[in-house]
Amino acid sequence: MTSQRLRRHAGILVAVASLSVAGLALAGCSPVVEQRGYVLNEKDLKRIKPGQTTKEEVREYMGSPSTESPLGGPHHDAYYYISSTFETDTFYPPEEVDRTVVAVYFDKQGVAQQVAYYGLQDGQIVDFQTRTTPSRGKELTVLGQLFSNLGRFNKANDKRNTGPVPGRPGG
Repeated sequence: MTSQRLRRHAGILVAVASLSVAGLALAGCSPVVEQRGYVLNEKDLKRIKPGQTTKEEVREYMGSPSTESPLGGPHHDAYYYISSTFETDTFYPPEEVDRTVVAVYFDKQGVAQQVAYYGLQDGQIVDFQTRTTPSRGKELTVLGQLFSNLGRFNKANDKRNTGPVPGRPGG
């Protein structure tokens, strides 16, 4: 009877240990989600009234913008509040899965004229730093460069170079 009890307890322990290991393995495969940039608060966004809210009030409600644009055009300048969500799976690099940009456009007097929302689908990927420099001509490997120079050396008995050489006797 004691051996049956031990077997039953051993079976239960093996089952619990197996489920624990499986649970940890599955938990390790779940992506790590991280929020970067400005954390949007709908309550603060609703306080911005186009035609009434000033730049100073927008800063007071929402804080400093992620970036500012002092460009001309239909809107004198703008504040941009950028929020991104990234997911990282195991050893892969982080991947941006969501982006929200809130743009507050101001007129020349510094009064908010429009609040616009942009998402990841509205963005355009711009590669600011590339690791290659385009070059003109043929792309040769090291061996190609070595073999292309084989016939280009002057021979000692070459008749084309028979003139005097400065710095040598008789030259």
